[in-house]
Amino acid sequence: MSTREVRPRRSTGPVVAVTGAADGIGRALVARLADSGDIKKVVGLDDHRGDVSGITWRVVDVRDPQLTNRISDVDVIVHLDMDLSPDTDHRERRAYNVRGAQTVITAAAAVRVRRVIVMTSAMVYGAQADNPVPLPEDAPLAAEPDDGIVGDFLEIEELAAMAPVAHPGMTVTVLRPAALVGPGIDTVVTRHFEAPRLLTVKGCEPRWQFCHIDDLVSALELAVTGEISGRVAVGSEGWLEQDEVEQITGRRRFELPAVITFGTAQRLHRIGVTPAPATDLHYVVYPWVADCATLRQVGWKPAHDNAEALAALLEEVSGRHAVVGRRLARKEATMATAAGATVAVIGTAAIVRRARRKRRS
Repeated sequence: MSTREVRPRRSTGPVVAVTGAADGIGRALVARLADSGDIKKVVGLDDHRGDVSGITWRVVDVRDPQLTNRISDVDVIVHLDMDLSPDTDHRERRAYNVRGAQTVITAAAAVRVRRVIVMTSAMVYGAQADNPVPLPEDAPLAAEPDDGIVGDFLEIEELAAMAPVAHPGMTVTVLRPAALVGPGIDTVVTRHFEAPRLLTVKGCEPRWQFCHIDDLVSALELAVTGEISGRVAVGSEGWLEQDEVEQITGRRRFELPAVITFGTAQRLHRIGVTPAPATDLHYVVYPWVADCATLRQVGWKPAHDNAEALAALLEEVSGRHAVVGRRLARKEATMATAAGATVAVIGTAAIVRRARRKRRS
């Protein structure tokens, strides 16, 4: 169904549609674009109407081929309707995220929308002990295509790369934010900071780069207006060393050999204790800092440095408790706090026994 359309503006700029516009990053972007004098009209696409005024709302499932009927008057489409939750079944999440991106690109081609903007993550570069710091924007995508969220991002990257070949005349811009922080952001990385100790791997020092959603939105606006294109890394300048992170968070590190860390994490994932595969832990123990060269060249500067972004993350996760990406109930959290660092890697015996009992029953 369609809601009442707002009166188009006098601007000669593009008509911009944003998927996932009712909540989260999508909502923040349409609110920003609604105040821009460079945009002729903003169309919010979602499965429910949002609360941002001054834009045109069109209710639609982005996986529905009928999306073409909702974007026939659009010049630019920004696809942000993604499931990033660590708790969603990986098969359901993969189907939703990849099908949504595929449908948006296909629908855009069908009605001759020439510019498509999608979001993935700097995670696609892969987190490895020997990564250069920072990684150049044109570094190869070395992430593992597993059943974690990074596997979704890699498939979307492939769709974005193939789209201009399959649909001549279309350009696809991909924004790759660093570790996202801000209101409503809940990922394996943010849950790392809900643990009583900060896991590290012997012989490797993590480097931390964050991207506040306010800065992601300002970068998305530059993509909408055509000031940036291609594959674009987004994040705060530079990085934080592990010692700086510990000082800001007030949490100490717990260091283990890599073989114990990843082997135990994979076993816990296999029996259903933790939501993410062991490879997702790479992103909290190995560096994946990206150089935001494209944005820097056009004069963009993030409003938040890494320390401020980390402080925003800590405020968002305050009162929550997680172990190896698994959100804990109050009773389990009490055990986790008492057990300290060991729990942060191997989980509590009670959690494992409970999972095994459920499997047997």
